[in-house]
Amino acid sequence: MMRWAVSLGLLAPVMILGLSLPVLADDPTGLDSKAELGQALFFDVNLSRNRTQACATCHDPDFAFSDPRDVPGSGRAVSLGDDGVSLGDRNTPSAAYARFAPPFHRNEEGQFVGGQFWDGRATDLKEQAGGPPLNPLEMGMPDKAAVVERLRENPAYVKAFGALFRAGVLEDSEAGYAAMTESIAAFEDTPVFAPFDSKYDRFLRGEEKLSDQEELGRVLFFSQQFTNCHLCHKLASDSTAARQETFSNYRYHNIGIPANPAMRAARGDGVGISDPGLLNNPAITDPAEAGKVKVPSLRNVAVTGPYMHNGVFKDLRTTILFYNKYNSRSVKNQTDPETGEPWGPPEVDGNLSLTELEHGPALDDKRIDALVAFLKTLTDRRYEHLLH
Repeated sequence: MMRWAVSLGLLAPVMILGLSLPVLADDPTGLDSKAELGQALFFDVNLSRNRTQACATCHDPDFAFSDPRDVPGSGRAVSLGDDGVSLGDRNTPSAAYARFAPPFHRNEEGQFVGGQFWDGRATDLKEQAGGPPLNPLEMGMPDKAAVVERLRENPAYVKAFGALFRAGVLEDSEAGYAAMTESIAAFEDTPVFAPFDSKYDRFLRGEEKLSDQEELGRVLFFSQQFTNCHLCHKLASDSTAARQETFSNYRYHNIGIPANPAMRAARGDGVGISDPGLLNNPAITDPAEAGKVKVPSLRNVAVTGPYMHNGVFKDLRTTILFYNKYNSRSVKNQTDPETGEPWGPPEVDGNLSLTELEHGPALDDKRIDALVAFLKTLTDRRYEHLLH
């Protein structure tokens, strides 16, 4: 796999899944679609205050569009901002397969579904793309006008935006910013982000067989009797749709995730700071939604740790053991293997999704290992070298 090229505004064409897509050059030749323009923008560090950070910094395509950078004291739990000091307070979700999340809405059952970010505060990909450039903890630009001014610095952009949207669109800050986010969303809507070529996908197409352990994990995962995985991590309901299963129903739950004290310490947060979950979404005010976060896709889960919205667990097996504790009262399953201590209390308590969490019997080590093996089969082909 060719390393994705990134530089200060002058990028060479790169190979992505065998396709040569021009990223950015002084000559706009090749920026002939919104997706191609969006690719250029996705890698452009000039859209951050200090010209050090692009979308691809925190959504690195060599690491399944997650953030591989290590932050001292926090590990990979949160991301470092453009200023080299600021830290986010949530684990950066992978941008892979993000396009399949439906727009944020409330379903017929009264449950919140979809949207982007852990709390759905961005309705769709376009709105999500507009967040990081203006976030002081991320790319740190002061306002939309400043971002659009950076776009106007590049003649290739001026010509491409004029051709793909309308002449002079970058003369209007609001319209120019909207055109930028639309272009980035168009890039994220391409197969580059969702190739559906994992071992599991190849198995569905009859191109590859699963090992006995992987097959046991697959059966357990989809079982309505032996695990609760399918209750939140299964979207498709028929065999055709299953071929593009993203392994999330995009609903919101509080599953009692403990706080991540290392992350809080790295940020310098005070004692008792907790993540409000859905209440961080300006559209949500009901205290009953506190601590609920969106069910993530499990695509590439084995190579995009750490886990949970606050990155509290480093290992995928630990994450499964955490779920298993709800169905086991044994001493073994009440201990976090990463700390050797009892599982921490819920960061936000009182509204846990116990109906889903306590569904099914406790799992033994063989079945837990089988689930881990199956989840590894959800890794896109180009990231299989990252598995261990």
